[in-house]
Amino acid sequence: MLTNEAGETTSHLVGMFSRTIRLLEAGIKPAYVFDGKPPDLKKQELAKRFSRREDATAGLAAAEEIGNKEDIEKFSKRTVKVTQQHNDDCKKLLRMMGVPVVEAPSEAEAQCAALCKADQVYGVASEDMDSLTFGAPKFLRHLMDPSSKKIPVMEIEVIEELELTMDQFIDLCILCGCDYCDSIRGIGPQTALKLVRQHGSLESILENINKERYQIPNEWPYEEARRLFKEPLVLKGDDQPELKWGAPDEEGLVEFLVDQNGFNKDRVTKAIEKIKAAKNKSSQGRLESFFKPAASSASVPAKRKETTGAADKGAANKKSKAGGGKKNKKK
Repeated sequence: MLTNEAGETTSHLVGMFSRTIRLLEAGIKPAYVFDGKPPDLKKQELAKRFSRREDATAGLAAAEEIGNKEDIEKFSKRTVKVTQQHNDDCKKLLRMMGVPVVEAPSEAEAQCAALCKADQVYGVASEDMDSLTFGAPKFLRHLMDPSSKKIPVMEIEVIEELELTMDQFIDLCILCGCDYCDSIRGIGPQTALKLVRQHGSLESILENINKERYQIPNEWPYEEARRLFKEPLVLKGDDQPELKWGAPDEEGLVEFLVDQNGFNKDRVTKAIEKIKAAKNKSSQGRLESFFKPAASSASVPAKRKETTGAADKGAANKKSKAGGGKKNKKK
């Protein structure tokens, strides 16, 4: 973890700053969407994440005591928690870079999908597959990975070959397990797809499923989960955010990054020049112009198109979502 002189973490700022610049240099106009208040139905999942982080903290302490470097690295990653301060820092940084920030009323993935469906952005870049369940027409994985990983960007669309309606696709995702419902023990993706195709809906599946073979949780709020996916709380209509990209606030960036957080002034100055040069480029083309399609087999829930050349062009804070627009690329 990188810190400033006051001992405050700055790793999130380093990653956000450098990766966003790479997106801009690639001709992509990113916009970032941050989570709002989670739905009540997600509290159980959040509690599980907290418990896993507590377990990882105990594992890290044990690994440090015996000096096991491999376990120290493994558990360190699992103990990372994105705080509200981290989010606020990233929002402040992005706005000073001239990059639009959207604060979702609830789930960021749902807001990203709404922006994509409204044709305000090219696609949703995230590692959360719920973006597809919320109806994102195009979903990009690994766009935000560090360039050192050299992982191809994967573009995913829900495909007609599944022979499912959107309602059935949502039921499929719920059956496979989501943030709002536990999965049914014994039902994996292949079985879930088979059951949805055979019975058409979760109601019919529950009526016909072998209760002795598959254990349905006593409280399984699939109807509420379905409603949250179909009617999420998002900004839309007159409230839909207008995405605008502006010039960087040079003095503000130097004061925030150098004076407050101990960044190297020469590096920040050079980075600002990169931002200005990227913003002065001609109007951007489509996202496909930045990578080459590579053949890939279809997955169970969606069509995957692996791409190369854009994996080193961007990244995002863990709690934010991003994307690329058509004439304007966004998250």
